[in-house]
Amino acid sequence: MARKYARLAWLAAVLAAFPPLCPGNVKSIPQVPAADWRQANSERIPVARVGQYGGDPAIEREYGVNSIELRTYQMGKTNAKVLVEIAPDPIAAYGLLTFYQTPEMTPEKDFELVVGDSTHVLMARGDKFIRFVRGKDWKLSESDFQALLTFVGGVREPKSVEETLPAPMPFKGQVPGTEKYVVGLAAARRLLPSFRTDLIGFGTGPGEGAELQLARYKTETGESTVISIGYPTPQIARVRFGSLSHFLALNQDRGADSVYGKRQHTYVFLILNAGSAATASSLMNQFQVDSTLSWDRPPNPQRTFTLQVVHMILAILILTGYLIGACVVAGVAFFLSKRIALKYFPDSAWGHTDDDQLIRLNLKF
Repeated sequence: MARKYARLAWLAAVLAAFPPLCPGNVKSIPQVPAADWRQANSERIPVARVGQYGGDPAIEREYGVNSIELRTYQMGKTNAKVLVEIAPDPIAAYGLLTFYQTPEMTPEKDFELVVGDSTHVLMARGDKFIRFVRGKDWKLSESDFQALLTFVGGVREPKSVEETLPAPMPFKGQVPGTEKYVVGLAAARRLLPSFRTDLIGFGTGPGEGAELQLARYKTETGESTVISIGYPTPQIARVRFGSLSHFLALNQDRGADSVYGKRQHTYVFLILNAGSAATASSLMNQFQVDSTLSWDRPPNPQRTFTLQVVHMILAILILTGYLIGACVVAGVAFFLSKRIALKYFPDSAWGHTDDDQLIRLNLKF
């Protein structure tokens, strides 16, 4: 009996030392109820038809969409229409999601980059921008609809895709659903109708290449629009900021028409409808640009610095072992070649030792 209690005490000590092993610390993972969804059919449609599903052909083309697939998913007698737009890259698909998102749309629970309202649900997955069309006869339950979302695009983006997406703008004071990622004039003019969008510098020519993010923020006097413009180089950003300062009279008190701004490295930050320089300054101070060196192959975030050093030392030891092995193999091959030459080619100089080949001069003085 004493031995039995000793074993129980030892088990309790082990569980106490490793709390993650205890059942009470196991995190629950949300489960999507299984639903028998399948793709019934698919057809290619021209970009011009996207207007029938709430889109704008000019915007789609500006973000690089050239192919649209209209799919029908079926579960029993229930059908669901899904529009899959193929974008050039994940950033363009993310930009389409932000452009069409409205403040009335809410994020889908337990899903990443999925927002929707009573008529549409939008999703970005890799280089695909996906629309789920909710018609008037929409009768899907919440669990069945979540199963459809999972079946079509999964719960979240892969880690490799997440790292390529633009960094989000500061969340403090941001009006939900107002953050936008813009790559061209058509989208910029829709979002900033009273702004000189021609001064931003979209395009691929010299002195251009701008990428714009904007969002609305709540302030003491109402709402202000914050614009973040990224340029390929600091030189382009400096030239563009000079043009903006000249034509927009930046940082001058002109009442409701005042526009405040500053440049940091390759970024230009502008504040519209701030009401005062102090409000604009507090909004711009949320942005801090750090210059970093980016490698083609990003480091593994799962490895600590100590573990990376250990891996480096092991790699050096393995390389040293390979070099020693190569030297041993070369030495053995050299010795065997001498023996073979001596046996099968006795007249060859290769098989004889150095003593046999030494020329002796018997000189006497």
